[in-house]
Amino acid sequence: MADLVAIKAAARKAAFARRKSAFDRKFPGAAGHLSEVLAGYRGVPLSGFVPIRTEIDPLPAMAEAAAHGPVGVPVIQGQAQPLKFSRWQPEGPMREGPFGAYVPEVDDYFEPEILIVPLVAFDTKGGRLGYGGGFYDRTLELLRAKRPTLAIGFAFDAQEAEDLPLETTDQPLDMMVTESRILQFQR
Repeated sequence: MADLVAIKAAARKAAFARRKSAFDRKFPGAAGHLSEVLAGYRGVPLSGFVPIRTEIDPLPAMAEAAAHGPVGVPVIQGQAQPLKFSRWQPEGPMREGPFGAYVPEVDDYFEPEILIVPLVAFDTKGGRLGYGGGFYDRTLELLRAKRPTLAIGFAFDAQEAEDLPLETTDQPLDMMVTESRILQFQR
């Protein structure tokens, strides 16, 4: 177990460096393919995320989707708990939440059927390396037990990695969207 923790830490460190390099290049229209994907799901309740640090920015695609149906952002409830999702509106009032991520000023929770998932690294088989808190894994497991729930990873191409140190509790992605491509996975 200690070996896996060290391997994951090294994989995250390398992926963070690649992500920062991609972020610094400031790709115009980076959310274009995400908008394309979401256009096929107009009106389906979804959750995106407010980017922190060097994460790719999904907000333009989320704003487009919000014109057609409910869009939320994750709100951390506490350590080892699944996320809840509060309705978000472009230009709506926000407050700082845990880990510096902004969340709607007033909580208005709902359950999305599509989750746009932030990540540190991904592979071409639908594997995702997150930040290590397990929030999305717990949440996806819970939502998928209730109904089909689509998990769409959103990141820079540079965050792709081979041989991610994954565990059986890691929930797979159904799709991966980057600034240049859309990958779909069979589960």
